[in-house]
Order: sequence, then structure tokens, then C-alpha cells
Amino acid sequence: MIYLDNAATTPVRREVLEVLWQQLAGRFGNPSSHHRVGEAAAAALAEARATVAAVLGCRPADVVFTTGGTEGDNLAIKGIALGAPRGRHLITTAIEHEAVLESCDYLRRLHGFEVTFLDTDASGRVDPEQLRTSLRADTTLVSVQYANNEVGTLQPLAELVAIAHTARVPFHTDAVQAAGWLPVNVGTLGVDALSISGHKLGAPGGTGALFLRRRIAVEPVLHGGGQERGRRSGTENVAGALALATALRLAEAERTEAAPRVSALRDAFIATVLAGTPSARLTGHPTLRLPGTASFVFPGTSGEAVLLELEARGIVCSSGSACAAGSDEPSPVLTALGYPAEVAQTAVRFTLASTTTAADATHAAASVQTAVATVRGLGRS
Repeated sequence: MIYLDNAATTPVRREVLEVLWQQLAGRFGNPSSHHRVGEAAAAALAEARATVAAVLGCRPADVVFTTGGTEGDNLAIKGIALGAPRGRHLITTAIEHEAVLESCDYLRRLHGFEVTFLDTDASGRVDPEQLRTSLRADTTLVSVQYANNEVGTLQPLAELVAIAHTARVPFHTDAVQAAGWLPVNVGTLGVDALSISGHKLGAPGGTGALFLRRRIAVEPVLHGGGQERGRRSGTENVAGALALATALRLAEAERTEAAPRVSALRDAFIATVLAGTPSARLTGHPTLRLPGTASFVFPGTSGEAVLLELEARGIVCSSGSACAAGSDEPSPVLTALGYPAEVAQTAVRFTLASTTTAADATHAAASVQTAVATVRGLGRS
């Protein structure tokens, strides 16, 4: 099997499994307990927080451990909007992850917020000037994804952040897909909040972190014992925090070598698919995209049928965001980029990992050509 659905989830790294076992078997205490078992757990949690902070370039106190990207996005958007609102206006884009879009819709429905959706070009890039003209005196928050989870397009994040800060508006970015592939130093990016998820990095599902800049007031989404400095109640998942921290540290250490190498594999894969598959179209930006992401539409086919043909040939990939699995609706990201519904439903996304080999990519590209041809042939019969 060749696994090319790493944007959905990644296998847990061996180093992470070892850290998990050591914690669960030996330092299993509740970090809020005032005895030596609890204190050992608290020390482990502090170690994990310091590791994440070192990668993000922030204070350990600015790191909130979460269950993943969805919770991080919810806490950032709802928490900042309700914690110190300048008004009732939010700015985002139509191609964000569902966690961002649904959080904004919740604020609209239940708290009277107005939401402005920035347009994107056909590749998924935001025009910074539109953000400038969309900011208002009552804008409370801007949230724009670092890199899109379906088509892989990168946003001009530093420029967008600078524009928002000129108006003194906080900026959140969903960096779930970017972490491990792109720099996530929050000092360089300038963001006020940044969400990451462990299972995209080689840690298990249910692990994540949110950077919250110290000056940002946040209303908690979860209430209870006041853990995470009152920003997220609930007994901390110490083993999960250590797993996330280990995976993030390893990914960051490997990034400068892995990103260009995987980008080259991605480009060769894309070129082979486009050259050998009539009418195939690459979605997203041709160059400003995540190193491992290659997404296509194949007009005249069924994306689901292509996926089945590929899986029969040992290639595992997806039709788009795993969070929308089971939906018969066309991808909202692709329709927002201007693709007709019938074309959007032909989408297939391939996401390579640092462990993907050149032989894997070559074989997968050839299999795509065969699978699409097979599906088109069946459609004519």
C-alpha cells in the first residue's frame, strides 16, 4: 500500500510511541495533584509546553494544549470574539476549515456577529487589499488559514497580519496543515493566535495546541477546573501533550531538508499526472502550495470512482477534507474557487509525507492515469 492521505492523518512516529508508553506507564498522575506522582506529571506537562513554545517562538505560558485543530480554532475564534470584543464583526474566507466557518456561524447566529468573507482568486489566494478595505472600526478578529487543507494553497500571511494590525485587529491562523512543512514562528508571522494538530505531524489524534498571545483576552469555551491558566478547563492529557511536543520538535528539525525534497517529488508527480491524463486540472496555486499536496479534478469522471480504482491498485488518497467525509455535496472550497459542482465532484487529493519515496510517487502517478482511464471507459460503456 502507498499511503497518500497524510493531510487527513499521519501514522504515529516510533519516537512518539516510545514517549507515550513511558508517560502512560510511569508518570500517569494528574498534574493538579499535590503529591509526587502528580508533581511528576506536572513536570512532564511543563516539559511538553516548553518544547512547543520553543518551536513556535513564544513563551510557554502562551501555549494552550487542546484536542486538536478543531478545538483550537473554536477556542481562538469564539474565545477572542467574546473575550474582548471591539464590536460584532469578523473577517475570514469561504475556503477555511469547517471548524473556522462553523465557529463564525455560531457567533453570527447566537451572538449577533456579522461575518465578511474575503474573496480568493481561482488558485485560492486572498487579495491583501480586500482585507484592508474590509476592516471596520467594529472588527473584532481576522481568521485566515496559513495553508488550505484541500488544495494546499499558501496565503500571504505576513502581509495580511500587518494589515490587520495596522487597524489593531487580532489575527488568528489555522496552521494545522502548515506545521511541519512551513515556518511557524509566531514572532516572524506576527499572528496573535495559531492552531496546530498532532495527528497531522505523527502524533495520535486528540492532541493539539493553540498559541494565544499574552495580551489577548479569551473567553473559555470549556468551563470547569480552570486548567491551562483558565483558558481551557479539563484534566490535561499529559501523554498527549508530550506526544504532540515530540512530533512537532522532530518535524521542525527535519523541515528544512524534507520540505524541498518532498516539493520536488510533488512537482514530478503533478507533471506526470497532467501529461498522461487528458483533461486533468491541478487545483490550487501552481507553485505557492504545501510541499506534499497535489490535488486535481478529472472532468468526465466520478471522484469517488477514481478513489476506488486507486485503492484497488494499492494507492490510498482522498476526495478532499476528511472532516467532510461521507458528504455527497461538492467541496465548498472548490465551488468557492469557481469550479462548477459537477467538476468539483471529480476532485481527488494526494498528500505526500516525508517518508514518501520517489518510487512511491512514480508508481502512484502511473496508477492515476490507469484509474482515470478505467473510470472514463466504464462511463462510456
